[in-house]
Amino acid sequence: MFFKKRKKKVFVIGLDCASPQLVFEQFKEHLPNLRMMMENGLSARMRSIHPPITIPAWMSMCSGQDAGEMGVYGFRTRSDSSYTKFNISISSAFSHVKKIWDIIGKDDKKSILVGVPPSYPPYPINGHLISGFICPDAKRDFTYPRELKAEIEELVGEYQFDVVYRTEDRDKIKKAAWEMTEKRFKIIEYLMKNKPWDFFMFVEIGVDRIHHAFWKYFDKTHHLYEKGNRYENVVLDYYKLVDEKIGRLLTLLDDNTVVFVVSDHGVKAMKGSFCLNEWFIEKGYLVLNKYPEAVTPFEMLDVNWEKTKAWGWGGYYGRIFINKKGREEQGIVTDNEFESLKDKLIQELESEKDRFGKPWNTKVYRPEKLYQTLNGDVPDLMAYFDDLAYRSAGTVGHKSLYLTENDTGPDDAMHDWDGIFIKYDPRNKKKEVKERISILDFKAEVLKVFGIK
Repeated sequence: MFFKKRKKKVFVIGLDCASPQLVFEQFKEHLPNLRMMMENGLSARMRSIHPPITIPAWMSMCSGQDAGEMGVYGFRTRSDSSYTKFNISISSAFSHVKKIWDIIGKDDKKSILVGVPPSYPPYPINGHLISGFICPDAKRDFTYPRELKAEIEELVGEYQFDVVYRTEDRDKIKKAAWEMTEKRFKIIEYLMKNKPWDFFMFVEIGVDRIHHAFWKYFDKTHHLYEKGNRYENVVLDYYKLVDEKIGRLLTLLDDNTVVFVVSDHGVKAMKGSFCLNEWFIEKGYLVLNKYPEAVTPFEMLDVNWEKTKAWGWGGYYGRIFINKKGREEQGIVTDNEFESLKDKLIQELESEKDRFGKPWNTKVYRPEKLYQTLNGDVPDLMAYFDDLAYRSAGTVGHKSLYLTENDTGPDDAMHDWDGIFIKYDPRNKKKEVKERISILDFKAEVLKVFGIK
């Protein structure tokens, strides 16, 4: 008698911002389900992309393309060389990029995606999709197909995409994060049982939010850490919750399903913020008609563009733009000055010291040195302050170059270069540890399971 060979399936557990220091080391003994997969599979640090942030890192992971190829360099994108206009990087920004589910869909393999950034507005796939944290609220259409929304609401009520985490109300954050995670895993379990799939991928954004809201309470090296505080165990408790939920999902998978556990980047303590535009003002590169009386977003500043040569955006890294003649509306930097000005800015920014006057590990890159292809509205320079330990603050009005915290609301943590990678195949249990793999190799690893090169 001949038995039909069962086809392989892939189940991807995405934990936004999950840290190798915690999963592989510090919390390992508290995470029995993740530990089981590590002890019976391949584990490695997974190097993120430039820049190591949620958008575009998840799409880079699923497409094998870097930010330059995709033409998306962060959560927002400058519009047509404008001084103040920008667009949020929604799912349509990646419509030209071939993702895993696009490729396998041509072989009629079905996919289920839950919260994979960015996935709003929802778009057609060969399967089912639920939007991620960019979706403004549950009143919108957030599923594909559209009728899936009614099933979700019948199961858990109003769906929760994210939590408000830049607030001092830590109890509220914790409660919302637990509720969001409970709902998400309940929906994932429902979809696993009731919808056909060959490829299932979900991303839990709660890990990232717990890091940003509670890192100073947990990390003893954080400059704002207080011993014995009542939130000291929140980070560990959340990881334990997620591990417990993962264990439940593993019981629903057969031996023909290969499981991946991945994160888009890691986490580290935020030492403070470097006020990039204050620095430009101090150096004479950014000229204001009037310095603001209160802390003001860059878009609201009264800038003298006839005298301004450069300015920057805040965020986990600094995006620097030069007021180039013929590109910007009131550009003054000529083609002959353009490259020499970039050289000067790199030299001066990398020579800056931290707020204690000590040398720091700041790197400023020309995008053309990071990417082979440059698409979209490319920043002229990309700056990582003290190897991502300091955030870039784009606001003005601080009368200082340094802040001990974030400039746009409470935030305890920064992103780090390495996330996690675990591959667990129940039919090939073998412990293997690699030092590091690239986020750009993930797509190929998944397609390999399906026999696609």
